[in-house]
Amino acid sequence: MEPIIVKYLDRPELNEPVLIEGLPGVGNVGKISAEYLKDKLNAIPFVEIYSKYLPPQVLIREDGTLYLVKNELYYYKNPHGRDLIILVGDYQGMSAEGQYELSYKVLEIAKEFGTKLIFTLGGYGTGQLVEKPRVFGAATDKELVEELKKYGVYFSSTEPAGGIVGAAGLLLGLGSVVFDMRGVCLMGETSGYFSDPKSSFEVLKVVKEYFNLELDLEEIELRSREITEITTQLKEEQKIEEKKEDLGYIG
Repeated sequence: MEPIIVKYLDRPELNEPVLIEGLPGVGNVGKISAEYLKDKLNAIPFVEIYSKYLPPQVLIREDGTLYLVKNELYYYKNPHGRDLIILVGDYQGMSAEGQYELSYKVLEIAKEFGTKLIFTLGGYGTGQLVEKPRVFGAATDKELVEELKKYGVYFSSTEPAGGIVGAAGLLLGLGSVVFDMRGVCLMGETSGYFSDPKSSFEVLKVVKEYFNLELDLEEIELRSREITEITTQLKEEQKIEEKKEDLGYIG
């Protein structure tokens, strides 16, 4: 078996397409964002990527049929600007080698269709419940940093500490060094304890505005409010427990 198998479903003509990545990660922020984006834009699948670097398993659909785990590329023809290539998938590579090889292959495919700009989406885990998630950023050049600041993205030399791990970082690093592509990583602030549509909502607001997309965010905003209610309840329970602990020292 070849390490990576690429199956083309279509070879569309695209207008300066931007690669947008959203694979599973911290708080599943990137995955939720990218899946929502491709669903609401009715993006069309055109590439399937299978690999021994992904977990050795099949997944089961709602109708009882199964499929081999994969990464997929969807395209969306944007009437108001550059087209989009959206990368989604069941998993990221299981090893460092797998991460590099899969990222390199995706970039090769994106280059074939004329991609020069990459946006990777992910979560920035704080380990704490976040009331109003910020969107942190990191970019390949200062010009993009200044552009994204206009959309409320925070840039810091200390956050995230330790850099960006996985596809969200590698696509930008390899894209810049090997393929002469520019790029930005948008990281929604999240506790990292659960899948976080609230953080994804904030990331998608930036994406929608930056690319001038006709994107309905109502559904994910409702899911965001549900998370707000849950986190508020958890914080109240935490306060009660802390008060009980404080009372234990009185006597």
